[in-house]
Amino acid sequence: MKIQTITDMIGNTPLLKIDDNVEYYAKIEGNNLFGSIKDRAAKYLMENAYKDGIIKKDTVIIESSSGNFGVALAGICKIKGNPFICVVDPNITESNRKIIELLGAKIVIAHKADANGSYVQNRIQIVKNYVMNYTNIYWTNQYENEYVWKAYYSLGEELRDEMEQIDYLFVAVSTCGTLSGISQKIKEYFPNCRIIAVDIVGSQIFEQSTRKKHVSGIGAGILPSNLLSAKYDDYMIIEEVDAISECNKLLSKGIIVGASSGAVAYAIQTYTGYLNDLEHKKIVAIFPDRGERYLDTIYDKEWVNKIQQ
Repeated sequence: MKIQTITDMIGNTPLLKIDDNVEYYAKIEGNNLFGSIKDRAAKYLMENAYKDGIIKKDTVIIESSSGNFGVALAGICKIKGNPFICVVDPNITESNRKIIELLGAKIVIAHKADANGSYVQNRIQIVKNYVMNYTNIYWTNQYENEYVWKAYYSLGEELRDEMEQIDYLFVAVSTCGTLSGISQKIKEYFPNCRIIAVDIVGSQIFEQSTRKKHVSGIGAGILPSNLLSAKYDDYMIIEEVDAISECNKLLSKGIIVGASSGAVAYAIQTYTGYLNDLEHKKIVAIFPDRGERYLDTIYDKEWVNKIQQ
C-alpha cells in the first residue's frame, strides 16, 4: 500500500460532465487540499524555490492576496515551516481571513484604494516595502512569477489524459497564471482548441473599466505580466449579477462554487463563437474553487442586493 503525503491531495481533481443548455465538462479544482486551483501554484512554487536554493527553512514568504493564493500559501508554508506574511485588503472575506490566520500567517491590511476601489496597488507597495527593508524575505509575486504559471502545466497534462478531444476551453482570469500555464499545454496537446479567457466587469485585465468590482476570485486591479505567456483565442467579460446567478443555478446540481466558476459557466452558455455549431464539440471549463468561503458574499441575498444598488 502506498502511503500518501498531505500534499498528494493537490492535483488530479475530478472532471464532471455538466448537463445544461450547453453540455460541458468541468474540472472541479475546489477538491484540492486547501480548496482551490491556487494550491497547485503554492505547492509547485515552494517546492521548486526550495530545490533551486531561492528559499530555505527560515526564509519569510510574503504575498499580496485576499483570497485563494493567500490560503494556499498559508497552508503550504505551515507544512514547510516557513513564516508567511499575507498582505490583504478590507474586502477579504471573514472565512478567508480566519483560515489564513488559523494556518499561522501574519496578516497585514492595505487601506488605500485606487479610483476603481481596488487595493491591489497598495497591497503590492506594502510587499515591496517589506522586501526593501528586511532580509531573508521572498515575495512569491503571483502576478509575474514563472513558478506560478508553470504550476498549471499539470492541469493541461491531466486534461490530456482525461479527454480525447477538447474543442473549447474556458478559463477565468485573475493573476492570469492559470491561463498562461494551462493554455501552453492545451495548445501543445490540442492545437485546434480555442481557449476563451473569462473576466468580470470592473477588472483591468482586458479593458480599462471604470466600474467597481465587488466579487473576489476573478478579475484584477492591474494587468498581470503572466498574461504575456498566455495563448488564448478570445475573451469574455461577464457581469457580476450573471456570474452570481449561474452559481445559484449550479447549486441545483449539488455544485457549490465561487463567482469565477459562475462566470465561466455563464460564458459557456452565451459564447456566440460556437452556439450554432455545437454538434460533437467537446467543451471544458475550469472551476477554480468551492463556494463555502463565499457564504457571506455571493450567496448572501443582502450582500448581492447591496452591490446592485
